[in-house]
Amino acid sequence: MTKEIAEGCRGKDIDLTVSVATAYGETLIDPADNVHVISGRKDADGMAALIRDTGAELIVDATHPYAAEVTRTLKAVADQAGVEYLRVLRGEDHEELAGCVLADDTPGAVAYLNNTEGPVLLTVGSKELFQYTAVTDWQNRLYARVLPLPASTEIAFKLGFTGSHLICMQGPFTEAVNEAMLRMLDCRYLVTKDTGAAGGFAEKVRAARACGVTPIVIRRPMAESGVGVAECLRLLGERCGWPATAKKHITILGVGMGDPGTLTRAAEEACRAADLMVGAQRVTEALTRFGKPTQNAVAAKDIEAILRTAPVEHIVVAMSGDTGFYSGAKGLLPLIGDMEVTVLPGVSSIAYFAAKAGTSWDDALLLSAHGRPCNYVTKIRRSPKTMVLVGGDRGVTDLLTALRDNGLGHLPVTVGENLSYPNEKITRGTAADLAAGTFAPLSLVLVENPDARSAVLVQGRPDGDFLRTEVPMTKSEVRAVTLSKLRLTRDALCWDVGAGTGSVSLEMAEACEDGWVYAIERKEEACALIEENKKHLGVTNVTVIEGAAPDALRDLPAPTHVFVGGSGGELKEILTLVLEKNPAARIVVNTVTAETFAAALDAMRTLPVRDVEIVELSVSRGRKVGGYHLMTAQNPVYLFSCQGGQENG
Repeated sequence: MTKEIAEGCRGKDIDLTVSVATAYGETLIDPADNVHVISGRKDADGMAALIRDTGAELIVDATHPYAAEVTRTLKAVADQAGVEYLRVLRGEDHEELAGCVLADDTPGAVAYLNNTEGPVLLTVGSKELFQYTAVTDWQNRLYARVLPLPASTEIAFKLGFTGSHLICMQGPFTEAVNEAMLRMLDCRYLVTKDTGAAGGFAEKVRAARACGVTPIVIRRPMAESGVGVAECLRLLGERCGWPATAKKHITILGVGMGDPGTLTRAAEEACRAADLMVGAQRVTEALTRFGKPTQNAVAAKDIEAILRTAPVEHIVVAMSGDTGFYSGAKGLLPLIGDMEVTVLPGVSSIAYFAAKAGTSWDDALLLSAHGRPCNYVTKIRRSPKTMVLVGGDRGVTDLLTALRDNGLGHLPVTVGENLSYPNEKITRGTAADLAAGTFAPLSLVLVENPDARSAVLVQGRPDGDFLRTEVPMTKSEVRAVTLSKLRLTRDALCWDVGAGTGSVSLEMAEACEDGWVYAIERKEEACALIEENKKHLGVTNVTVIEGAAPDALRDLPAPTHVFVGGSGGELKEILTLVLEKNPAARIVVNTVTAETFAAALDAMRTLPVRDVEIVELSVSRGRKVGGYHLMTAQNPVYLFSCQGGQENG
């Protein structure tokens, strides 16, 4: 951020002094007549002296989000000197944080690692390395990546990080470099901080996901208010009376799959006219033949900051593939609605692959499992034609193995590798036959399922669809009404408490094909049965949690929908925890005994819920006796449904 601010002030009517901590940091910023760079760490007295010596009227704090003590000191010094203070913040990428293990601080990360096994890549710098020596067997498990500076390496050496366990490299690193390092070290965990684009945070997290590595992210130490780089420069411009710059024109273009031959003529003309090209490193590298300056950024907020501060008129934002297929253009366009923008589509991998496979794609379900979770088994089971974009060395193999292991190994599959490149390859076979193969990291898979058209979509599967033992099961008719009362959404996050055979869990998961279900069951044999039923029905978006509620629920993510089929006498405690996790959760409780009915009624009266509904469901099933049919009544079931929220009195 400091470099961007300095660049934005270069040549303007402002006298800017940039203070950085290290001599290395000084080399990153080019000085100018009006931009002066000094290095060296400063305590409160040093900061105060710098303010006096420069006659500063404004302090711009663009320090690292984890330098909390520096920020507190600088703000206090500015207040004492009566100098205006402005905090500039690095944007947080909440999308990238999704699915990460979040630790409040370094001791929290250490505690988490002590409950795991396997190699760990530390990308947290050298200052806090000493705390990680509290990790069990750290000498063998931990690999530290630090700056190639004498101070950093000396700290690591003194602690005992040597040989292959000490990596001295200068970042930020591309996703490909991070991925190669994680694979080389066979890591299972990556520890990092939410350092934003400047620290290559997104590239680290995406590489971890591509390698099946768990990212552990240390939260920022304090909640802050401030402005971004673009807003900071705007405020400086207003303060100093900078003249308005010429109106910029932004072209967002899809570069196709990477081969220069797939770049459209309109895109080529835009590249020739550009003053600057912005995009991911692998994308801008593919456009070097145009001889234009480039800046690398991936997150939409980071690209926006470049677009607003770059002192040029014509900027090309290059996106891989097509601007309308899982493209960064989707997140960027709302941020630059006030700019003059042209969007040029590219040749998408989907269109290219369909042509190579000799099929259409207008009737296909399009999915991406590249760097994101995807419940493709359920979707493929319901779709006659599915195209899946996958990433990582095992992306294709994992997809085909999942199909094979969940009863879909017979389906015909076409795999497209290295599309548009000289080593392009198209492979056909069944999912089971190809599952043992090796494929390129970025590939497309076409799966055809002619049986999908006859798939039954209604809820309330026949009881015979599930594997049965002595474990209790919610019967078909009750299950159908229960699921109806839950009002599930496609992306719901569900809890099934007291899951039994898992019949409700599995039907929840089928309905919430973009969501996830946690099946909580205290009996070991029942948990094993749920796992068998998952494989039997080919349902993958269910996690089985063995344990008793409410204790087994405390570490689960907040649910949107909760079904309680068995409470073990802890119903009110369970529902209290649910509402603490999500005060707006949708809840359904089924009861059979009078005692549980009374507990449910009491909970509905005393907890903060609304729209309470109680339904008695009596079901009779016919059975043949001689030449007659008699109706045999089943035990009545009482269904309580409600919505978390204001008490209804």
